[in-house]
Amino acid sequence: MDRAWEADPRTTFKRRLGKTAAELGNSRTTNDCPDIWELDNGDIAIVGRDLTAALGDRLPPDVRVGSDERLVVIPGNMLRAAKNDIPDA
Repeated sequence: MDRAWEADPRTTFKRRLGKTAAELGNSRTTNDCPDIWELDNGDIAIVGRDLTAALGDRLPPDVRVGSDERLVVIPGNMLRAAKNDIPDA
């Protein structure tokens, strides 16, 4: 089955969106840093905590997590801090 969108494993990181986890008070070390990045192909990469198993059975009826996908959670203040870096549609 072909998908309408597929992640490109050859892409590279272009720029951080928002602020670092340390700047936002979400991390005290460099070993546990949630982050949001724009990739050079325009896609977005999220570094966060994998809560697929914990939240998977509570998904809304129209939400699916594919076998090669993970439900990732980041701090809300991190996404709000990235708002100015994200263009309007």
